[in-house]
Amino acid sequence: MIIPDYTSCLTGHRVWNWDAAGLKSLNGDLWLPGQPLSAVCKADATRSISGLSRATHNPNELPYFNCTCGVYAARTVDHLHQCGYGKFGVHGEVYLWGRVVEHERGWRAEFAYPKALFLVPATIPFSLSEIDARLKTLTAFGTEIFILHDHEHVALWKNGSGYDAAGLDYLINRRKEYYLRRGSERTLRKGDRVALLGLGIAVVELANSTEVGLVLGNRQILRVARKDIALNEQNMRWECGPSNVRRGNLRRYKGEKLCE
Repeated sequence: MIIPDYTSCLTGHRVWNWDAAGLKSLNGDLWLPGQPLSAVCKADATRSISGLSRATHNPNELPYFNCTCGVYAARTVDHLHQCGYGKFGVHGEVYLWGRVVEHERGWRAEFAYPKALFLVPATIPFSLSEIDARLKTLTAFGTEIFILHDHEHVALWKNGSGYDAAGLDYLINRRKEYYLRRGSERTLRKGDRVALLGLGIAVVELANSTEVGLVLGNRQILRVARKDIALNEQNMRWECGPSNVRRGNLRRYKGEKLCE
């Protein structure tokens, strides 16, 4: 089989790991802005780990047909998902050129460079300062960047014009929804469990703006000042120290406006 030498670029699909250092291949290779990723034969390293046979080709012939070297890319995104790569938060299109080995579902190329990047919302940092710092590692590539949302592509960064209004609106609305959700999570409601340290788990029966009525077990009625019940975010539960607990009577709450 003759390996074609492509003078014009092919377009394939890849996934990456993304951290503060930038884009990395799944094997740890760092992709650098403004520089194509060049194929390197690692057959010797593989042999020392797994005992596989040493590659028998000229190291300048990359990728080689009977080797595994080269920069990999799939023909379709669906193939990446079928292979289990959907768990990685960044995928995208890549340009492939130079010496290329063609396979049924993709290619191994001598050179590659990102063409467009697609981010899963969960991979995007939450604070605006961290978003800006992390996105600089991607915008430096000069590629289009999109956010994947409900199977649609929301433009976040356009080469030559910077941040896109649609992407910024998405990030702002995401922050608002987060704070609304956190506010709801921090509201003590009837039926919530409260860990009374050293006593057990009580259930919120009634509550007003200053005091909470708890039932410990099936009978014991307790009163606690609302300010003394705190959300332990590490354990994701409401907690209260035993010194803040008083015996009470739920009938005293009748007629009061309750926060349920």
